[in-house]
Amino acid sequence: MALNVVIMAAGKGTRMKSALPKVLHKLAGRSLLQHVLATAAQVGHQAGRVRTVVVTGHGAEQVEADAAASGAVFVRQMPQLGTGHAVQQAVPALDPGHAVTLILNGDVPLIRPETALALVQACGGTKLALLTIELPDATGYGRIVREGEQVRAIVEHKDASPAQRAIREVYTGMMAAPTALLARWVMALKNDNVQREYYLTDIVAMAVAEGVPVVATGAPSETEVLGVNSPVQLADLERRHQRAVAESLMEAGVRLADPARLDVRGELSCGSDVEIDVNCIFEGQVALGDGVRIGANCIVRDASIGAGAVIHPFTHIEGASVGAGALVGPYARLRPGADLGEEVHIGNFVEVKNSTLARGAKANHLAYLGDATVGERVNFGAGSITANYDGANKHRTVIGSDVHVGSNCVLVAPVTLGDGATIGGGSTIAKPAPAGQLTVARARQVTLPGWQRPRKTTGKA
Repeated sequence: MALNVVIMAAGKGTRMKSALPKVLHKLAGRSLLQHVLATAAQVGHQAGRVRTVVVTGHGAEQVEADAAASGAVFVRQMPQLGTGHAVQQAVPALDPGHAVTLILNGDVPLIRPETALALVQACGGTKLALLTIELPDATGYGRIVREGEQVRAIVEHKDASPAQRAIREVYTGMMAAPTALLARWVMALKNDNVQREYYLTDIVAMAVAEGVPVVATGAPSETEVLGVNSPVQLADLERRHQRAVAESLMEAGVRLADPARLDVRGELSCGSDVEIDVNCIFEGQVALGDGVRIGANCIVRDASIGAGAVIHPFTHIEGASVGAGALVGPYARLRPGADLGEEVHIGNFVEVKNSTLARGAKANHLAYLGDATVGERVNFGAGSITANYDGANKHRTVIGSDVHVGSNCVLVAPVTLGDGATIGGGSTIAKPAPAGQLTVARARQVTLPGWQRPRKTTGKA
């Protein structure tokens, strides 16, 4: 079934108390709007063909830039005169050949594709289908008014009588309608209400008057239909989402030290017997192999970590690959392009950037490896660095297998150290070091007999 999806994203979000448009605030590392766009795409994939229309208004240019890669069509609602008015702006952009139009809200980020698809199927191109839920506190929501089992109307909270406000079944703001009927209904809306706005919910009465069936589909959970109107609500929804992610991971066998202290801001895939300590953040695309252990307070972004690797606490990894059995940290930093082979050791206060370290290489403390190719079983001493930048360009350091670099050395790139070379501690190496030999480049130690340390003078000048 071909489908139109309208996402309403024009609101300012005054209660957010922010210059950023409401739908661009982030949940789990993505904007609220990006979550809804992803749901629309998945529903469209199931439906066959989809045309997504995003209604923008406040901060329209920012919102449209955020959603530009989605392929959506944008229409602007200026000024914002209610939900019905928003859909009025979208009508000319709808594909009339798509039988059903699904309406979603850009500030309701956790609606599941399965729930949205069920709403589309309930519509079936012939009915007006509403997504509803029963809430213990329905304040602010439009109430579902029934006669027996039949839905007869939706009454907005501000316009509801005391008896209607006692109704617990509410409209979530999401519906699916036959496209042709929706277009006709919204163009007939009037604004004779307390707010002087055009309410999309008034089309329910129109459908009833025309004998079009109005059906209600219940949302499986409150979390799916909660909107974001304030920083407090955003934080609450973040924790609900993270708890659901944590439970999913634990059900798959991941051991979390504390599921309340985990943040996944992207996609995290885990092998078997993975252990994750507290306060870890995973961003982008992260893959953890079998038996990986992640220590407390680590940040891992867009990285793959091989089986049996141990990431010690307070380590920051971004755009890197860590081989099986490697040990990293604590307090290590792997920057983009760091590629660690099997059983590599990167210790405390070591930074690696755009460098490849072969099997068994070690840089155990206080070192920097940038733009380097490091062979197997290399030992890179404490305080040593690759000086890869000449002020204009980056240059590469090549270190052969079984090289030993002593402490406090500077390797001035471009430079090559041959297999088995040894670099004496404190050396500055700017020329190739031959394989299998000791290379030292430092001033001769000198002692000056009779030299005395300067002393402070006493008395007045």
